[in-house]
Amino acid sequence: MLKLLNTKLLLAILAALAAIGGAVAYQRHETEKTAAAAAKAAAILQQQQRDAEEQCKRNEAFRQQVEQDKKRHSSAAAHEGKTWQKYLP
Repeated sequence: MLKLLNTKLLLAILAALAAIGGAVAYQRHETEKTAAAAAKAAAILQQQQRDAEEQCKRNEAFRQQVEQDKKRHSSAAAHEGKTWQKYLP
């Protein structure tokens, strides 16, 4: 009878240890999954920041081009009034 009780107790301890081991393995897996998701989010954030910086550079280049075009076109428009003054129908 005592041997049967010891066997059942050992099996209960073994089952408890197996459950604890499973919980630890699951927690480790979840931690790794969370770390991978965080790394992926960080990579996406860095890519978005690089894209935003590139967009700012493109916008600034476009603004400078527009300013240059304004200066070039406005100088031609400055002389336009004189041509109409000399126009005789």
